[in-house]
Amino acid sequence: MIGLISATAAGAAARDRLAAAWPGRTRVYEGPVGRSVELAFAECDQLVCFLATGAVVRLISPLLAGKSADPGVVCVDEGQRYAVSLLGGHGGGANELAAQVADVLGCAPVVTTATDAADVPGLDTLGWPVEGAVASVTRAVLDGEPVALRADAVWPLPPLPGHVGGDGEVVLRVTDRVVEPGPREAVLRPPSLVVGVGASKGAPLDEVLGLVEETLRDAGLSARSVAALATVDAKAQEPGIVGAAERLGVPLVTYAPEKLASITVPNPSGAPLAAVGTPSVAEAAALAEGGELLVPKRKSRGCPADQAGSGRGVMGPRIQGGGGSHGGAMPTDDNAGDGAPGRREPSMIRRTPPGPAGRAAMATCAVVRRAPRGRLAVVGLGPGARDLLTPRATQELRRASVLVGLDQYVDQIRDLLRPGTRIVESGLGAEEERARTAVAEARAGHAVALIGSGDAGVYAMASPALAEASCDIDVVGVPGVTAALAAAAILGAPLGHDHVSISLSDLHTPWEVIERRVRAAAQADIVVTFYNPRSRGRDWQLPKALSILSEHRDPGTPTGVVRNASRPDESSRVTTLAGLDPATVDMMTVVTVGNTATREVAGRMVTPRGYRWQS
Repeated sequence: MIGLISATAAGAAARDRLAAAWPGRTRVYEGPVGRSVELAFAECDQLVCFLATGAVVRLISPLLAGKSADPGVVCVDEGQRYAVSLLGGHGGGANELAAQVADVLGCAPVVTTATDAADVPGLDTLGWPVEGAVASVTRAVLDGEPVALRADAVWPLPPLPGHVGGDGEVVLRVTDRVVEPGPREAVLRPPSLVVGVGASKGAPLDEVLGLVEETLRDAGLSARSVAALATVDAKAQEPGIVGAAERLGVPLVTYAPEKLASITVPNPSGAPLAAVGTPSVAEAAALAEGGELLVPKRKSRGCPADQAGSGRGVMGPRIQGGGGSHGGAMPTDDNAGDGAPGRREPSMIRRTPPGPAGRAAMATCAVVRRAPRGRLAVVGLGPGARDLLTPRATQELRRASVLVGLDQYVDQIRDLLRPGTRIVESGLGAEEERARTAVAEARAGHAVALIGSGDAGVYAMASPALAEASCDIDVVGVPGVTAALAAAAILGAPLGHDHVSISLSDLHTPWEVIERRVRAAAQADIVVTFYNPRSRGRDWQLPKALSILSEHRDPGTPTGVVRNASRPDESSRVTTLAGLDPATVDMMTVVTVGNTATREVAGRMVTPRGYRWQS
């Protein structure tokens, strides 16, 4: 929730504009300003104060608790010229909020965070827990000092400057293992661990959570790298398991017993088979999505009779292993530093063993390390104009550490890339090579953006890339404005009813197939947009296609021609089916032929939707 606070009529007017633009996201605080700020600071995730920054500084200074707990605060001046990110730029989301406020109010966002100013991703913006000398390592990155990157595996991190990754006294470590950070070392905790959990009905939260925490510590693994707890469907509502996931700040994922029963595990048992239909819960659930079994099944143990109710504290219940553990006790994970936003710190408190004396174990767990999954974003750049590039596309371009694309498309967006982005570009005709390269880079663990014009799924790179990809990488599609849509907007409203796009290039599709599709569209009276209509070596296909359409449509059917839609040298005209000269068309042109209902109105193509008032 975003708290909105104002002190003047102008501030109240701007406040109300935000509230109207973001229904359900905001809460307006009325009354004395000091009391309003105090309440909003305690109740909201973020604040927008229509007050001077100095006044807000004085009001919030007694309320500050720490960067991991404080809400993000944005100030807007009386003239609504600036939206200033004042507090919690990263952890509180104030930098992003300032940009959103600026979009609504038409003012300029002001962000002074050093990493944002230098266009370098902050360590606390990656969505992973980070600990150690975060400020010191960040300064070294900003100052250009050599920073060693020591990672157990390749993870899809955003691009980092060139001086990060070699040798240096400053260290950025990416690991799920318990380590003691040095004085100039920061540790990123990747979400690499899955803990499978089984529990008897009514298993206490302390017993389940204590077993998980102690198992991780004994294996030398950080609880902050746990990505999820996993169990069987029948235990989806088991309070002890649900509570343990909540305390760890991770999701609980569940699987059908049939799926778990199909997974080979080292320690199957008849008890869970009889109870929930699978010979393994903890091990099988942890292994359900693959990975390396680091810690086989371990059981909690009920407390001995001489400790029942004694209050003698231990670190959770004692555990007994199923073999293959990593040996003796390891030091407690150091949780100092900035946590990932929205993620609770693992509970490492001392607790008394629960339950009556001498009772049987009620919980089991196993730990699996999943291999990193690379990320492939297939990004549509739109028809060419920068203002038709979607915000989501821009985000993906800036997130990628590897960019793959046609050289002329790379040139369009090169200025948007972050320092350190590795660019793999090639010329026309190398589409399949680019697709294979992008998928290979993602399989190597990188964050990859594969770019194409228009929408990447329309006569572009998504198809060859996804034909190469498999389930071992994450794939994200980012839609873009197609050439057909850009041309239609210029021509008027030619696509107001059923329409089809057909490429006239027979490079990959036999002409016989193309001709059959053109005839079907002509007979069905569908508006047709022709892509790739004519090139130097292929000049007869467009006249042939127009001839086929002429068999079913009047010679005066409105026909639109748009070249380089949305680009500086854009040109367009509305003519007729009979009046179109194919010699004036090239590969940069889109041709749209109306149906029998399409009309020219005030120089624009209009295809009615069939409403009665248009008849």
